[in-house]
Amino acid sequence: MTVTKTIAAVAVATLVASLAQAADAPTPTPPKAEPHMQKVLDALASLGGKPIETLTPEEARKQPTPADAVKKVLTDMGKSTAPEAGVTVKEMSIAGPKGNFPIHVFTPEGKGPFPVMVYYHGGGFVIADTKVYEASPRALAKMANAIMVSVDYHRAPENKFPAAPDDAYAAYLWTLEHAKEINGDPMRVAVGGESAGGNLATVVSMMARDKKAKMPLHQLLVYPVVSDDMTRPSYVTNANAKPLNKPMMSWFFKHYGADPASPYALPIKATSLKGLPPATIIAAEIDPLLSEGVAYADKLRKDGVSVTYKEYKGVTHEFFGMGAVVPLAKDAEMMAADQLKKAFAAKK
Repeated sequence: MTVTKTIAAVAVATLVASLAQAADAPTPTPPKAEPHMQKVLDALASLGGKPIETLTPEEARKQPTPADAVKKVLTDMGKSTAPEAGVTVKEMSIAGPKGNFPIHVFTPEGKGPFPVMVYYHGGGFVIADTKVYEASPRALAKMANAIMVSVDYHRAPENKFPAAPDDAYAAYLWTLEHAKEINGDPMRVAVGGESAGGNLATVVSMMARDKKAKMPLHQLLVYPVVSDDMTRPSYVTNANAKPLNKPMMSWFFKHYGADPASPYALPIKATSLKGLPPATIIAAEIDPLLSEGVAYADKLRKDGVSVTYKEYKGVTHEFFGMGAVVPLAKDAEMMAADQLKKAFAAKK
């Protein structure tokens, strides 16, 4: 055998060995959840849900949710699962490009007119609705003393991108126009949401800027989906995390059908974020989306946008809104409400 062939053979053998070693390498274990969060994860596991990525969207929408797990924990503790008092809810229907869709208006006790936040629920653009995420807008309405207009935008795959952002923007414009009718102040309107809803909140801000509409006062982004780069560190560390993992994100992106080059699908791909409203970004340590939230905060700051960022250790994606059973969630809700109150007070 010639020297060249020998070197080539050794190179191939080395490559095969390294690939085999990579295949045998253990998948990183997500960080350990703190005890209250772990109780929710255990409760969720006990409800017997199937892996979302193995299901059709219709089947996935019927699976137990983290909100169901919170109710189980409360029941196991002998506590009430009734919604916290002090907030009234009214369901309405408004028009969008794809037809009418529901909104839920959460109003705190008091005289008003109240500042308003347009809130977008999570669920990867495919599953969930306001009822699943109700604890979040309810808590924020009470803590921030503001009206929350929660939007049940059209979901994929029945209505693929850009249906969700188009509905989200239509709901924002509706709120500006009709705020007085719901005892709100049209001069003090913010946007916010969790996960896919965090995506929609910052996309609405971007659309308002690009269309030269009135800008939201503030954007509350709770572990927002802003990128499709699954090589980021948190996607590696939290590849098998619960309740959100890497296979689920692939499934959500597949069904959403978004243009991967569009900043209205993936905001981190925007050429510039200049001119967007001040942002509050809340992140969870045990979350595939952690790294992109950090990157988005950095990009906003680089483009001159004021950002308040906080990562909560020992909690997972979906922890926000679990204030009834997870103290760190209550802390995050209070932090978000305080940021909103500051933004609203500045424009009083």
